[in-house]
Amino acid sequence: CLCCRFGPSSYRQFSSGGAYPSIPLSSPLPGVPKPVFATVDGQEKFETKVTTLDNGLRVASQNKFGQFCTVGILINSGSRYEAKYLSGIAHFLEKLAFSSTARFGSKDEILLTLEKHGGICDCQTSRDTTMYAVSADTKGLDTVVGLLADVVLQPRLTDEELEMTRMAVQFELEDLNRRPDPEPLLTEMIHEAAYRENTVGLHRFCPPENIAQIDQQVLHSYLRDYYTPDRMVLAGVGIEHQRLVDCAQKYLLGTRPAWGDKKAVDVDRSVAQYTGGIVKLERDMSNASLGPTPIPELTHVMVGLESCSFLEEDFIPFAVLNMMMGGGGSFSAGGPGKGMFTRLYLNVLNRHHWMYNATSYHHSYEDTGLLCIHASADPRQVREMVEIITKEFILMGGAVDVVELERAKTQLTSMLMMNLESRPVIFEDVGRQVLATQARKLPHELCALISNVTAEDIKRVASKMLRGKPAVAALGDLSDLPTYEHIQAALSSRDGRLPRMYRLFR
Repeated sequence: CLCCRFGPSSYRQFSSGGAYPSIPLSSPLPGVPKPVFATVDGQEKFETKVTTLDNGLRVASQNKFGQFCTVGILINSGSRYEAKYLSGIAHFLEKLAFSSTARFGSKDEILLTLEKHGGICDCQTSRDTTMYAVSADTKGLDTVVGLLADVVLQPRLTDEELEMTRMAVQFELEDLNRRPDPEPLLTEMIHEAAYRENTVGLHRFCPPENIAQIDQQVLHSYLRDYYTPDRMVLAGVGIEHQRLVDCAQKYLLGTRPAWGDKKAVDVDRSVAQYTGGIVKLERDMSNASLGPTPIPELTHVMVGLESCSFLEEDFIPFAVLNMMMGGGGSFSAGGPGKGMFTRLYLNVLNRHHWMYNATSYHHSYEDTGLLCIHASADPRQVREMVEIITKEFILMGGAVDVVELERAKTQLTSMLMMNLESRPVIFEDVGRQVLATQARKLPHELCALISNVTAEDIKRVASKMLRGKPAVAALGDLSDLPTYEHIQAALSSRDGRLPRMYRLFR
């Protein structure tokens, strides 16, 4: 006994209190109220419930326990639908979101209303989707849905608000061209090269010459065609489905929008046409970032090939391939989970010290997709850098190591599950999936699809992709950039090498 050996003072009871010394932890304590746990019956599980209202608007919800909810409206609207309009309307609408409406006199009034329920709001526009979202206390659901309906269907779009938006858009364009990180600009350029003058290749940002021309009339003619109930999803996470449906029927059914109730006439249903091609922007990048530790002058090149849409079965193998390529900046800190074992680290950044960046990206839409590699290096080494990228593309269609494949699958699964811990991410996932497919694939279904990807799948999708024409975007000092024809020839060759150039004078 401890008491006998060390005396009574050294004996400690390792329980939180002496009231119930003899009751084991596996038994409930007497006299304590029975706890009530959140339960899920066999039917409900984690499924996403979807209801379609009489006007075609879909209501989707995902239960999640907690005091707060995220609710929003997602719309099939974005820069890809602007072919018949002035380019930049979606950019304007993003900046005008949550401004004055029929019921709320100003943005401040909207924010004060949300503040009563601890709420925040946000609007994001991509090439094919516009998303208005609010996170607030679940008790304020009625107020939130009413506010969202007002913001989306009855904005005032006053002259004063339009003038403020013009200034905001002008500033954003200047910032885009001045920032040291060229990734947003390169993404814009690679889309322009890959889908020349159609759908997802149209400008996402408003061109400077259109800023003064976009007015209330232009916006209303666009909204009439694209902000229709059949192109919308009201999505919610953290609320009961029936409550959300009731609020939708109250505020989104039979509401007359600010632009009148004329029928949509000019809806663009064109399918993305991949063209391939090159977009170059010669620019002096020597003073991109001045200061005590300036960024060295770099030339940035992005090479992409057509992959597939997110509705196709090959989407998952492409996602695994993108994870396998991985990459990042040469200054990424090491350590577990940082992707230091991806191909672009092992084969590119670890072997070529002069390369500053090599990163793989996968953009996917409902009718097409684009897998690209972005690389940056000193302008004098651009040719060598492009050859390294083309070689990596060719190697995608070659042998796949079992260990790297399993690692990429595990990484993709863990990234998916980690992201879906966050309520706003679940909201966006529910909304986007229901908008595109009328239903939602649950995380465990996606994990099963990821684990079923084989080395043959990777080889098959990569070989198919390599048969297409490349899209190239280049920014900076381009005096040493190989021609588009040479890049195309390298991607059609066996080893990815650029055709040799023989110069009489070096």
